[in-house]
Amino acid sequence: MGGWDYIMANRRDGTLYVGVTADLIRRVWEHREGAGSAFVRRHGLTRLVRFERHDEIRAAIQRETSLKNWPRAWKVRLLAKDNPEWVDLYPSLIG
Repeated sequence: MGGWDYIMANRRDGTLYVGVTADLIRRVWEHREGAGSAFVRRHGLTRLVRFERHDEIRAAIQRETSLKNWPRAWKVRLLAKDNPEWVDLYPSLIG
């Protein structure tokens, strides 16, 4: 079974959260509804700003672990490359 690593934010240049899931649409919906992690709820992290698909959930977990250990500047640089405006990508997932 595959998986996803993803990054949530509250605004451009705001707080970041790195997560992993087997069901990206459901998990992001949970975060947006306040049913996700307490950290996400506390900081209002409702904007999906990056996601990456992996064929194996273990690969997604490994990537999430790596991203969590990256300095913030590296994560911001990754976002600048992939999503420079920090646009919410969730609507593109649901149609």
